[in-house]
Amino acid sequence: MADEKDKTKISNSKKTADKKTAEKKAPAKKAAAKKEPKKAAAKKAEPKAAKGKEKAKAPAKKAAAKKAPSAPVAPPVVRASARYVRIAPRKARLIADQVRGLHIEKARALLQFSPRGAAEDIHKLIDSAAANAENNHDLIGDEMRVSSITVDEGPTLKRFRPRAQGRATPIHKRTSHIAVALTPVED
Repeated sequence: MADEKDKTKISNSKKTADKKTAEKKAPAKKAAAKKEPKKAAAKKAEPKAAKGKEKAKAPAKKAAAKKAPSAPVAPPVVRASARYVRIAPRKARLIADQVRGLHIEKARALLQFSPRGAAEDIHKLIDSAAANAENNHDLIGDEMRVSSITVDEGPTLKRFRPRAQGRATPIHKRTSHIAVALTPVED
């Protein structure tokens, strides 16, 4: 019985010694295994990259072929803007709403005979946009329509007016930013 215990102790000690040596050898094997896949992956990546270049050229040719029958080109949009115009935005919007969507000749006629003060500023702005269409986009300025016109609020100039008994009341002089976009009339 004592012999059996001694044998098991010896075999157990051999097993633990074998495990320790195996653990020492294993990291070396793991490191070698890690290095090999990197090299193999690098070798495999090179042919893929070469194939990828060939494949990248082929879709470019297909894309060029697809672009040939393109959709109809959107009409050009001609813009003009006036900033810091000394008119209240609320008053300017009344005129802008009347002009929006009109042919440029109708808009000019409406603005020319409008009694409102903002009409003059908007008339000048529409003329400027028509000139931009002729000079910058080679379009005919009289064959355009007002596709959009916006009036945004600019900075307010704050002033004070003297009043009775030494008081002062605020005066707000409002400004506007007006933007016009013209597009050619579709025949």
